[in-house]
Amino acid sequence: MANHQSAKKRIRQIRRRSQVNRSRLSRMRTYVKKVEAAIESGDAAAAKDALKAVEPQLMRSAQKGIVHKNTASRKLSRLSARIKSMPA
Repeated sequence: MANHQSAKKRIRQIRRRSQVNRSRLSRMRTYVKKVEAAIESGDAAAAKDALKAVEPQLMRSAQKGIVHKNTASRKLSRLSARIKSMPA
């Protein structure tokens, strides 16, 4: 257990940051699921719109350190490849 003031403060800060990070990660996953649902339904237009919405969320998550930059790029690349392979 924290025995001095600065350690107690760090615990409070970490708790706050963890909540923010968890919320951002959840938001990112929700957007990705929307793209995957649109792909599964076969609606190319909806999938493209959802991809446009997920791109800033993924990159912002990478920028904030929620996920690694390469992970965000990989997810985006794979989603766009799946959309491109859909029949038009």
